[in-house]
Amino acid sequence: MAELVKPHPIDWTERLKNWREALLTMNLPDERMDGVSRWLIITRAGVIPMTLTSGLIGGLLATRAANPNWLYFILSLIGLGVAHACNNLINDYFDLTGGIDTVLAPRALYAPHPVLAGWVTRTELIRAIVVLNLIDAAIMVFLFAVRGWAVVLFALAGLFISVFYVAPPVRLKHLGLGEPGVFIVWGPLMVGGTYFVTTGGVPAWVWVASLPYAILVTSVLIGKHIDKLPYDSGKGVRTLPVILGEKRALLLNQALMISFYLVVVAMVLTGTLGLGALVVLGGLPMLLRVLKVYSEPKPSSPPPGYPVWPLWYVSAAFVHTRRAGALFVLGLFLNWIFGM
Repeated sequence: MAELVKPHPIDWTERLKNWREALLTMNLPDERMDGVSRWLIITRAGVIPMTLTSGLIGGLLATRAANPNWLYFILSLIGLGVAHACNNLINDYFDLTGGIDTVLAPRALYAPHPVLAGWVTRTELIRAIVVLNLIDAAIMVFLFAVRGWAVVLFALAGLFISVFYVAPPVRLKHLGLGEPGVFIVWGPLMVGGTYFVTTGGVPAWVWVASLPYAILVTSVLIGKHIDKLPYDSGKGVRTLPVILGEKRALLLNQALMISFYLVVVAMVLTGTLGLGALVVLGGLPMLLRVLKVYSEPKPSSPPPGYPVWPLWYVSAAFVHTRRAGALFVLGLFLNWIFGM
């Protein structure tokens, strides 16, 4: 009688290493690919922490309220993460069906495109979009039941910008409105929406406090659109960098990254935020390195081991946003713990 073949035990150390690499680089060699890594790359999960940071900012601001509900906060945070993953799939679907994404597009070069790489079919991509939207719809219905119609307005506003960022007939990205849309979503909608869900209201100072991180996330998108400027211009996609031109777009992004620090300091000086927020100044050394990148020409070929070529400026903006955003969260946490 033939012996039963025992399955190899999962090497969790190796599996966790794969997941980490997939999150950090949005790439992974085929021989190390597993199902979780594949979907981390398909949903571009490596950039979802930017969304979770917006939610955390809303939650930390809510610590100043009388009776924050942390269960509602957690549900809001989950909903935001799911919505971002869904947004990435929606962008891939409509850029593919609209003829923007091809095998030669930057999107298919810096990381595998889920359909063009043969990982999923268009039907399977649509199915994943539907499943993620159903999860968010269930969360929205529950939060609507406990917080009212404002939850629906926040959700629908975010969904509108998410879908029509690339979907016809609006295509905000094609009109130079994608960047303002991202500013609104990652600032007032995500931060303000999370604060509302957690506390039941949104005072005026919260809208103001939502702006610094919105600036950072917008700088990441502008960096990406600078990298894609020649391709987008040839496809008739009028992103803000296409409209402004590369030189002015580079200067705009430098100004945005600098303004993050100026806005935070101004809010501390006016009493909008506590002194703990000044820890963001620890990000200035990183800012100086990033400004240097933006002041020099993009290299003609990727440095050794560079994972997301042909993207360049976006990587610098992303690293800065990760550092400055983490320090902003830390500052708000210190304000909460020490009553600053």
